[in-house]
Amino acid sequence: MPDWFGPRPQQLEPFPLAALRELLPLGAVPEQDDIAVTGVTHDSRQVRPGDLYVALPGEVTHGARFLDDAVQAGAAAVLTDDAGASLAGLRREIGGGWLGVVPVIVVDHPRAWLGEVSSAIYAHPSKELLTLGVTGTNGKTTTAYLLAAGLRQAGIRTGLIGTVETRIGDEVVRSVRTTPEATDVHAILAVMRERGMRACVMEVSSHALAYRRASAIRFDVAGFTNLSQDHLDFHADLEEYFATKARLFTSRHAKRAVICVNDEYGRRLAERAEIPSVTVATVVGAGPADWAVERRDDERAEWAAERGTSGAGRGGSEESSATDVVESNASPAAGVLTAADGRSVPLRVPLPGDFNVSNAALAVAMLTEVGVDLEDAADGVAACTGVPGRMERVWPEPDAPDAPMALVDYAHTPDAVQNVLRALRRDRPDGGRLIAVIGAGGDRDRDKRPAMGAAAAATADVVVITDDNPRSEDPAAIRAAVLAGTEDVRDSERADVVEVAGRRDAISAALRLAQGDADTVIVLGKGHEQGQEIAGTVEPFDDREVLREELRGWRAM
Repeated sequence: MPDWFGPRPQQLEPFPLAALRELLPLGAVPEQDDIAVTGVTHDSRQVRPGDLYVALPGEVTHGARFLDDAVQAGAAAVLTDDAGASLAGLRREIGGGWLGVVPVIVVDHPRAWLGEVSSAIYAHPSKELLTLGVTGTNGKTTTAYLLAAGLRQAGIRTGLIGTVETRIGDEVVRSVRTTPEATDVHAILAVMRERGMRACVMEVSSHALAYRRASAIRFDVAGFTNLSQDHLDFHADLEEYFATKARLFTSRHAKRAVICVNDEYGRRLAERAEIPSVTVATVVGAGPADWAVERRDDERAEWAAERGTSGAGRGGSEESSATDVVESNASPAAGVLTAADGRSVPLRVPLPGDFNVSNAALAVAMLTEVGVDLEDAADGVAACTGVPGRMERVWPEPDAPDAPMALVDYAHTPDAVQNVLRALRRDRPDGGRLIAVIGAGGDRDRDKRPAMGAAAAATADVVVITDDNPRSEDPAAIRAAVLAGTEDVRDSERADVVEVAGRRDAISAALRLAQGDADTVIVLGKGHEQGQEIAGTVEPFDDREVLREELRGWRAM
């Protein structure tokens, strides 16, 4: 995983360390009243002169082992736990003297205090911004982009923190995780405030909630997309996963909520949420909801994909590229979004699939909850030019008019794989074949691998099983697990399945299997990612670039 160095505010008043006595347990803060800090970080490589360095226990080692680096870089104080203090004490005994050089604050579970401490040092930036948080298994990124588009339509300068990128005005920083660590989150919010942003849209992952990365933020509105199997390498089971997600919908973390009740977990969350909540339903059988979409079957939203010009893909560059985000070409309304109080608006969705109807409806409802005019919200959502790595169209270069439609998507759960492939099947009912390239990540939820294979084999015409990010695992063993799942689909309904080691070779093989422009090739799993992790090494690999390269000189078999 590449290092991530997020932006830090430039104009910040020194924060007296003594002020933390009002926040932290009695006796935790030393009696040095003349010490002040001007920033906070948990990464010794990011320490700036005047920082509070937070030495956290990690999976591999303890941050206190890097105290010498932090102090040499100018750390003014250290926050750690008993284990970290012991490590510091050992250094003092052998002559390092760190405890005598800078004050050390010792608390149990320092991560639990990280959000509150960071917020205080940066003068509580979240309180001066309109904050919208989104959680759920699938759809967080798309919903976040739709929210940002709606806020811009309303004339509100907006920042974004999410899976693909962190965006503050004209500055874009590529993300390495969905939600940064708390020290970085509050630094980013402080920069947003400093640069005149009025709102922030943030994806909030279950890891972020478990590790309290979003602590000390009380979102003006929190949104829930859905919940299905994922991250069961981290959570014990789906119930624990759900309970972690549900933390966002408490008065400590949010003022109000908008919950999509299309699935069982959304309905359960709506029943138990302890904050004012409204519900959104876009599928039959979801039950009564505060917002619902009346679908127009005779006006099926056609997905008219054209070469984009926004360049929102490829890391958010404003310049156009050959790998551009799909744009909706004046697609008709997917339906009418109607509120229980009688308000209604045509819902135009810039991306294909019923799941994106749900994402769009959720975004519009969330925007209205923070005071955005309903029509502005709907217009902004409709105007979103796309989401990097989500149903992203890749164009051949040079043009090849007879080449298959080629796309990339981030789908990496059984539910997401099924939804994406069904969307392509429905929106391109022209008799062409649907060819899917799929793999599964190593060192992650192993139980979902067969289910992903089954979802692909039951929906596509051809499935090419290959490698995703094998990490420390044997790629062949991961492929075998995905392949085993395809056997669960009845022979009469099962796609043709082939196994190809090596992701580039698999993409090339999928294109060779395509017969012409009626066929569709979609590469699933990595989306916007620009690297592939194999045996501890991350090699450059962007599905969009590889797919474009393999499209050159395309010829049908």
